[in-house]
Amino acid sequence: MVRAGLEPAVTGARVIHVTVLDERSLRRHDGPSEDFIHRLAGRTFEVPQRRGKFMWLPLVGSPEAVVTHLGMSGQVLLRPRGVDDPLTRIKLEIEHPVLGDLTLNFVDQRIFGSMAIDELIDAGHDQTVPTAVAHIARDPLDPFFDEKLFFAKLAKRNTGIKRALLDQGLISGIGNIYADESLWYSRIHYETPTAVLTLPRKRLLLAEIRSVLNRALAEGGTSFDEQYKNVNGNSGYFEHSLQAYGQQGKPCPRCGRPIVREQFMNRGSHFCPFCQRRPKVAD
Repeated sequence: MVRAGLEPAVTGARVIHVTVLDERSLRRHDGPSEDFIHRLAGRTFEVPQRRGKFMWLPLVGSPEAVVTHLGMSGQVLLRPRGVDDPLTRIKLEIEHPVLGDLTLNFVDQRIFGSMAIDELIDAGHDQTVPTAVAHIARDPLDPFFDEKLFFAKLAKRNTGIKRALLDQGLISGIGNIYADESLWYSRIHYETPTAVLTLPRKRLLLAEIRSVLNRALAEGGTSFDEQYKNVNGNSGYFEHSLQAYGQQGKPCPRCGRPIVREQFMNRGSHFCPFCQRRPKVAD
C-alpha cells in the first residue's frame, strides 16, 4: 500500500532538501547523517519497489537506492511542503515535475525502522534489489514467484506451516494476520507439519494466500491503530473482513463454533478447532 501510494508522487521527483531529525533512524546506513544528506540531495527517484517490509527508491543514473524498512511502527507519509508530522525522524523535501513541491516524512514511534542508501545488486529477471534485501524471498503476488520451488522447499522443512509462512527467507509478505486468515480459509491448522501437506493442499493454501493479500490490498490493508496507515494517513478497512484473526470467542463464520486464540512465537494464533483440526501426534 505504501509503495503504490508513493509511486505517482515520487517517480521522477528530485530531492531538494534532506533533514535528519533522529540519527537512530539511520542505523542501517553505512555512514553518518551528513553522508546520507550529501549523497541524496539533488538526486532523482525512479519507480519505488518493495519486498517484505523493505521498500526502496532507486536513484536515477546510479546503482543505488534509498532503502526504507518500516519496522513495527514506521510510516512514510506524503505531505504538502511545510507540513510536519509528530515523531518525524527523517524528512525529504522533493519537487515533482507535475505535482510540484511535496514532503516525505519518515515517521516512526518505536524507532525500529530505518532509512539508508544501499547498493543495488542483480536479482534475476532483469531486476535489482538492495544488498540489505537480498535474503528476502519473493512474495506470492510477485510475477516471478516460483511456485514449484516454494512447494519443494515446504516439503523439506521440518516445521509447522504457520512458522514456515512467517519465514521471510522462504516467502515474504505474509505477517501474522494474513497467515491466520489464509490458514482459516484453507482449513489448515497452524501446527500442521509442512512435510505432510499434499500438493493439492499446498496449491489451495497458496491460492488462499493470494486471495487474502489481494483483498487486503483492495481494502487498503489492515489498520488496528494509528501506525498502520497509507501514505496519506488514511486507515485501511480489511479489519472488518477478518474471519479468524482477532476474532477469539466469536462464532466461526463457517461452522458457528468459537474461534480460539493460542500463544505462538510471542504472538497469537487464531483458528477454528473444528474447521482446522489439530494434527495428530504420532505415538
